[in-house]
Amino acid sequence: MGWRRPLQRTDVTKARTIYLNEPHRNSFCKNSISTAKYSLWSFLPRYLYLQFSKAANAFFLFITILQQIPDVSPTGKYTTLLPLLIILVISGIKEIVEDYVSLLLLNAPNPTALGVNVGDIVKATDGQFLPADVVLISSSQPQATCYVATSNLDGETNLKIRQALLETAEIQTEKQLSSLSGKIECEGPNCHFNNFIGTLYLNGKSPVSIGPDQVLLRGTQLKNTDWIFGIVVYTGFETKFMQNAVQSPLKRSRVEKVTNVQILVLFLMLLVMALVSCVGAAFWNGTYGENTWYIGKKDHTSPSFWFDILMFIILYHNLIPISLLVTLEIVKSIQAMFINWDEDMHYERNDVYAMARTSSLNEELGQVKYLFSDKTGTLTCNIMTFKKCTIAGIIYGDRPCPITESSEFSDPKLLENFEEDHPTKEYIKEFLFLLSVCHTVVPERDGNNISYQASSPDEAALVKGAKKLGFVFTARTPYSVTIEAMGEEFTFQILNVLEFSSNRKRMSVIVRTPTGQLRLYCKGADSVIYERLSEDSLFVKETLTHLESFAREGLRTLCIAYIDLTELEYQQWLAMYEEVCTVVQDRAQSLEHCYDTIEKKFLLLGATAIEDRLQARVPETIANLLKANIRIWLLTGDKEETAVNIAYSCKLLSGHMPHIQLNANSLEATQQMIDQNCQDLGALLGKENDLALIIDGKTLKHALHFEVKKSFLNLALSCRAVLCCRLSPLQKAEIVDLVKSHVRAITLAIGDGANDVGMIQTAHVGVGISGNEGMQATNNSDYAIAQFSHLEKLLLVHGAWSYFRVTKCVLYCFYKNVVLYIIELWFAFVNGFSGQILFERWCISLYNVIFTSLPTITLGIFEQCCSQESLLRYPQLYTISQTGDIFNIKVLWIQCINAFVHSFILFWLPTKMLKHGNSFIVSNICQRACYSVSMMFFFLQFSHLAIWGSILIWLVFFTVYSFFWPTIPISPEMTGQASMVLACPYFWLGFFLVPIVCLIQNVIWKSNTCSRTLLEVVREMESSRGQELDCSGEFEFLSPACSLYALCALTASLCFALAGGYAFSQVEHAVISQEELVRSYDTTKSKTRRTFSTAFSESIFE
Repeated sequence: MGWRRPLQRTDVTKARTIYLNEPHRNSFCKNSISTAKYSLWSFLPRYLYLQFSKAANAFFLFITILQQIPDVSPTGKYTTLLPLLIILVISGIKEIVEDYVSLLLLNAPNPTALGVNVGDIVKATDGQFLPADVVLISSSQPQATCYVATSNLDGETNLKIRQALLETAEIQTEKQLSSLSGKIECEGPNCHFNNFIGTLYLNGKSPVSIGPDQVLLRGTQLKNTDWIFGIVVYTGFETKFMQNAVQSPLKRSRVEKVTNVQILVLFLMLLVMALVSCVGAAFWNGTYGENTWYIGKKDHTSPSFWFDILMFIILYHNLIPISLLVTLEIVKSIQAMFINWDEDMHYERNDVYAMARTSSLNEELGQVKYLFSDKTGTLTCNIMTFKKCTIAGIIYGDRPCPITESSEFSDPKLLENFEEDHPTKEYIKEFLFLLSVCHTVVPERDGNNISYQASSPDEAALVKGAKKLGFVFTARTPYSVTIEAMGEEFTFQILNVLEFSSNRKRMSVIVRTPTGQLRLYCKGADSVIYERLSEDSLFVKETLTHLESFAREGLRTLCIAYIDLTELEYQQWLAMYEEVCTVVQDRAQSLEHCYDTIEKKFLLLGATAIEDRLQARVPETIANLLKANIRIWLLTGDKEETAVNIAYSCKLLSGHMPHIQLNANSLEATQQMIDQNCQDLGALLGKENDLALIIDGKTLKHALHFEVKKSFLNLALSCRAVLCCRLSPLQKAEIVDLVKSHVRAITLAIGDGANDVGMIQTAHVGVGISGNEGMQATNNSDYAIAQFSHLEKLLLVHGAWSYFRVTKCVLYCFYKNVVLYIIELWFAFVNGFSGQILFERWCISLYNVIFTSLPTITLGIFEQCCSQESLLRYPQLYTISQTGDIFNIKVLWIQCINAFVHSFILFWLPTKMLKHGNSFIVSNICQRACYSVSMMFFFLQFSHLAIWGSILIWLVFFTVYSFFWPTIPISPEMTGQASMVLACPYFWLGFFLVPIVCLIQNVIWKSNTCSRTLLEVVREMESSRGQELDCSGEFEFLSPACSLYALCALTASLCFALAGGYAFSQVEHAVISQEELVRSYDTTKSKTRRTFSTAFSESIFE
């Protein structure tokens, strides 16, 4: 918990008093929220901290200070200060623009929401998001209930029911609201979504307690409810949603951190060079000092030594390239544009392109090892559709049919069997009646159109599926439902509703059919239905086979069954039921036992298969990411059964994969389970095994305890897939932070809802999906995409390319500067270590800015390790950038040694060639050869325009610059050099000979390389257009030791994944029971504005 930094801290222990309709007595925070990285006051200190945490900027600030010391700098006072200021200004403008765009997107102001204060009475209508945390006063629904979608907070797809207090349910008119007088005493702001403690004091009435069932939280969406009134209790940063938020972090890429270390290495090299030069100067002065009167040094005492140290540090300071940071800013910005312009990541349906909201993390996309994904709306479309079914042993919806946009059930064979007197006709009829009757859905008519309100998306999908097949649920009264089918109306009396719960895994209704028969309809998980089947039930084996087939496809299945009851059986059970309803202690358990007594001897009708439709190409994308050695963790607030089903659908889990399930209610039990599983794994602990780990939020709370989290992390890292269910937004962020803090790997979090913001901001890279749950995730992300499948190209192509481009650009900048300034060291050996510079001052200044800038930028923009087709065809190539082997301290030392050798050749070969020639020609050959070698270092990767264009720029500049003096009073020593140098045959001989000699060693080194990497094999294949490469065996990442045979030796805690794919999303333990809820509706009456009392009276006396 220590890592989390709330946006604004609040005193969570202090209770608050809120006065109704007395705004002057309520003094709390405003409702405006800004999650931008910078504010007006924090920009300068925070930005400067960010910039000077970069080693290069800190170093050049140090050099700038040294240059202000009189008579120390051989290069002037402002030659470093001016470029540094330009770099800071350019970077500052970029940061301001990026943050301002984020600010506009995040805080697109809603004037009404901004004006909300604690104690205000607000009204929200259907479809609106709540602007603050409010206590429900009244609603348009019967019994003062309302539905809210909480997917922004917990990721769950089912709607939640909230109910106002009886004392306030009748307050609905403006006059009543304005005359409301009293106060609310409640707990202080905190991050607990499911807790609220408060008391309502209305003048003239007794105090009433307020709990979480009366509270609507900021970020939830009002659904299936015309309107509600509520009293605001928390606003702005004090809302529970914002208490779960974390401050936007200052993210830096690993490449940038490695670059900082490399800059420190170069700084040490600079100190060594300065020290060598000082020792050389002392030796020279001691040996030849008396005869070197022309140098002008008066003494050589100890203070002169330190003077020389500072002088040589300033002389060699450009060994660290000051242009590197500006070059990287340019390169990364253009890379971000490539991401934004990529048509392959353009979602045409919504006309949404991918968007790089920051360019500083581009190369981080190429190193991702752990991917943390939300489920609802990220992997799925958050749309439930009735896909398939099996009735009387015959499967429907399994045959190829035209693909519709909604991918709903479509099989004409079912209706043909029903209409043509097939032997299974009666089974089909009863099956469809059950789907139309056994639910808690409420129909709403708008003219001839019927829409359905449902807290469970699964139930809505089944009712809509039955409607499509001709069994239309048209009306509900407190004690009946009406179905239109076969041109007739059928009315079923609803006698009892046997509620769904996670323990029961089923729901039932007892009805009286239109023919007067008492019948119990039931739908539920196969495990609970099959154990209650009658011996006379038919199609048991066939249906089980079909259920296994549905489960393999990742569909959410429910078994459908019924039993006819006699009047005597029902009356005996009803007496027991009425008695249990009055029990005070353990009423829920007593009711479940009562339900069990009548839910038996079922006759099986069949089963349904609902698809929580995956987004396009999700299974293929996950398969390729797994091949790229990216481990995927599914973090969701949804139920375990739902998460497991989706994991099967998207191929994250396979049918043969064993799984470890952690469910415990205490710290001791959690620790024991984790330790036992770690012990069972034995030598396999810490290796990637073909295992799945499943844990819920309650257990995770204990698993993240400081005594247990290390063992839990070791266990989780030993599994190929990890599923964390029932998580709060804060727990999602804690999981990401656990891996980020303890594993040396890059993490990426992807989600589409506000409940994903915490983990998106915590991960090294955050990706938001523009989905159905608003833009909170997108606006708090580093990169935004429209579909999960776009992540494949974002990582495998843009990520890999950006990593190769940025790292090569950095190494090339280091190389060319080391080459140039070690030449200055060689020159010191022949100038008596006097601090004299070999190259003209402005030529040195323009070396990085002009003469070698074009190849550097071209490399950073257009370099490709291989084509995008190969990167997508062979995801294993991603591991080259993922491991970071091409950019580390070892690689830097290799480049420095290479630059050292090249500088030796570049200085001493022209010097010996022209030993008796013109010294100006020596200087120019060195400089020109240095440019040539620098640019030819990546010759094959560059366009000819960049290389030959830079050479031409130098020759033109050199010619023109030689004629500046005396017309322009700059560099008199350059006067006439062009006529001498360009006419000298030795210059042209050196111009071509010196670079060739330098490059011979590189060619020899590469030709002697024995082993070939996968990248080299693919490059050769691309160049020769040969056959495709088979990577299935050689580049397998799962440890061979972790075979299924070895895993089967584990203890019983490793249980195989069940074939059953049960999932039923329904409200549990709500403030109002499901039976009370359905009995409060009468859709046959005209829709009027009804009060709680009238609705309640109608439900009692009708």
